[in-house]
Amino acid sequence: MIVGTAGHIDHGKTTLVRALTGVDTDRLPEEKKRGISIDLGYAFLVGPDGVRIGIVDVPGHERLVHTMVAGASGIDHALLLVAADDGPMPQTREHLAVLSLLGIRSGAIVITKTDRATPDRIAEVEAEMRALLADTPLADAPLLAVSAATGAGIDVLRGHLFEQAERWQQAIVEHVDARGFRLAIDRAFSLPGAGTVVTGTIHAGRVRVGDELALTPAARGAVRRARVRSLHAQNQAVEEAYAGQRCAVALVGLARDEAGRGQWLADPALAFATSRLDARLALWPGESRSLVSGAHVQLHLGATHVNATLALLDCDQLAPGASALVQLVPQAPIGAWHGDRVLLRDAAASRTLAGGVVLDPFGPTRYRRTPQRLRELAALEAAVPAERLAALLDVAPQGVDLQRFAQAQGLHALPADILPAPALASPGTWAIGAAQVAALQQQVLEALAHFHAQQPDELGPDAARLRRLAAPRLAPQAWQLLLARLAGDGTVVLHGPVVHLPQHAVQLSATELRIAQKTAPLLAAAGFQGAWARDLARDSGESEPLVRTTLARLARRGELHQIVKDLFFAPDVVARLAALTREIAGQQGGAVRAAELRDATNLGRKRAIQILEYFDRVGLTRRVGDAHLLRADTQLYET
Repeated sequence: MIVGTAGHIDHGKTTLVRALTGVDTDRLPEEKKRGISIDLGYAFLVGPDGVRIGIVDVPGHERLVHTMVAGASGIDHALLLVAADDGPMPQTREHLAVLSLLGIRSGAIVITKTDRATPDRIAEVEAEMRALLADTPLADAPLLAVSAATGAGIDVLRGHLFEQAERWQQAIVEHVDARGFRLAIDRAFSLPGAGTVVTGTIHAGRVRVGDELALTPAARGAVRRARVRSLHAQNQAVEEAYAGQRCAVALVGLARDEAGRGQWLADPALAFATSRLDARLALWPGESRSLVSGAHVQLHLGATHVNATLALLDCDQLAPGASALVQLVPQAPIGAWHGDRVLLRDAAASRTLAGGVVLDPFGPTRYRRTPQRLRELAALEAAVPAERLAALLDVAPQGVDLQRFAQAQGLHALPADILPAPALASPGTWAIGAAQVAALQQQVLEALAHFHAQQPDELGPDAARLRRLAAPRLAPQAWQLLLARLAGDGTVVLHGPVVHLPQHAVQLSATELRIAQKTAPLLAAAGFQGAWARDLARDSGESEPLVRTTLARLARRGELHQIVKDLFFAPDVVARLAALTREIAGQQGGAVRAAELRDATNLGRKRAIQILEYFDRVGLTRRVGDAHLLRADTQLYET
């Protein structure tokens, strides 16, 4: 369990930690010289049954609230300190606001320096604190009176912490493996023999010596990976550490200047950064003014803080004490998962404004205030991932990207039984709700009927063109999934890349049949090189314009493949090229490059590029840079 202190400067936070643990958390020379905490301090407390409690001591100065927030993020239990002689002070109130807006509900109020106050004064401070705590998550927190100077109440406070730690230990066992590993870095340094070491609070999952982890956001662009050399959790060497522990991680393959406070150390599959996140935000009741779209704020998340712009999504202004759906646009990418707590301070960093919870770390650039988007965000407010996904499938007209959904939830993969039965899904890639499948099917049928009516001499559009006609916003992966369902149940017919209604057929004329029969052996002989329309006309003894028109019509019927204008391939040749492409992709991690296809087919580089670009158009592959990635969800040219 991680305990964090909070409270006004000089109210005895560091002194209390020393009385509890024997550790002076002021480690910097400047801190010892001035007698105040400047940076985060750390100590550990070991219970009688061996339970270990990590303690984060935060500075109380008004100019160091950003450091306090970095320390408070990720704590399990808060100790809000108030001196008996001073009573509640400005940072007492602001730190209480921070704890409340971060959603910290477990804590205790500690009245310190009781040796300097009379019983009546202590009772007066207790009453002031009860009034201050009303309507906050800590309203029912116990009040404990202590004196670090005399030791009065220290044992009671220590016993309170041990009791809370035992409860926490029982609860965390059930949830530690629910999500991937992630640690919020609040310190980085190097040690002889250990190399680069980062420390922080583990927010989720577990880590073992030898694991490969990644830093995000990356300091120099590309995500940096490193291997765990050794671990120290709760101030002792361990082979494994898990959520709710303070942890020091020694890393192999990472330079000291590549890591720092504000970054996350996470499982590589879940180490991503975002430039837009959607959240549910509540404005602190003590604020005097409403928040409006366009407001510039300081965004705190985990151990980082960054300037950001606020956009209200479901209202025009956010009144004090109210909540709203918002989009936050940080000036630099930050790491975020669903459920992360965010805290906003004003642009001048002079006061705490609001706090909330991340709903979607992949906030959209467009359509962010539409009724459709608001329904999706409402679905993401459900309690657990299974409920969120079910609710999202009910309202998302374009389906749900399952891989991105799992990433946003901090999950390596979705459980096999998480999808509701009526949904159309391809495990790990995409899912579409039953109602949305029916609506999309109707759109496809209407688009095909209109196409057949307008162009009766053509068999149908190719699959990519039909997507643009029927469902232009549907992702290609979801489109392939839908098309496979419609073809499988006979709703539509796939003829090569061409799609048509079952009742629609196009008959060739006698002349076209003659040309098709003459050119078929020529196309077969052309093999991977394909054949140009002019050459086929010459070799078949037919008119070039007539051959060109007939071949184009055969291509539209799916009986030939027109790779580029006037260059045609036989269907079995394209099937063999597709099989080669799949084979190369299997050997190269799912990617194919022109040089690899060129070498496998003995073609020129230009022809290999033309073939791969054709496969991009029909949906077998998709281009990313100079590579063509095989679509995992496509069934094109499969035997």
